[in-house]
Amino acid sequence: EGVHRVSRTAVFAVANLGTVPQALMHNLKHNQVLHERNLILTVVFHDVPWIAVEERVNVEPLAAGFWQVKVNYGFMDTPDIPQALEQCKSPELPINLFETSYFLSRETVVPTRGAGMADWREGLFAFMSRNASSIAGFLRLPNNCVIELGTRVQI
Repeated sequence: EGVHRVSRTAVFAVANLGTVPQALMHNLKHNQVLHERNLILTVVFHDVPWIAVEERVNVEPLAAGFWQVKVNYGFMDTPDIPQALEQCKSPELPINLFETSYFLSRETVVPTRGAGMADWREGLFAFMSRNASSIAGFLRLPNNCVIELGTRVQI
């Protein structure tokens, strides 16, 4: 049987082009659904101060209901993903930002005894990882539209 499709748009963030987002795999495994429109989002920062607005977004169709969206920023640009998605709108890709969900992958670091790292270093690393700022805030994603799906990583 096929996977059930639900309406609306889902944005799955991934760090590297050409890889499958963990959040997409977790959503498919646990919820067994795909959205009508699935955007695989990669944000790339370049070694220039600014990227022109007309050069900011690249969209490529991948398969039925899937698009690769690459958003380019310079190091002085302020990332704003909803604003960048406005540039993606087309007859082939109708995006309503009020009906868009943002799926993020999250890794929770869990220190374990007896591993290769000293206990105090594991604890410090886990503490720093927990207190790192949110990528959702950095990318200006609307708080009420973000879903984080994650895994626990033992160190």
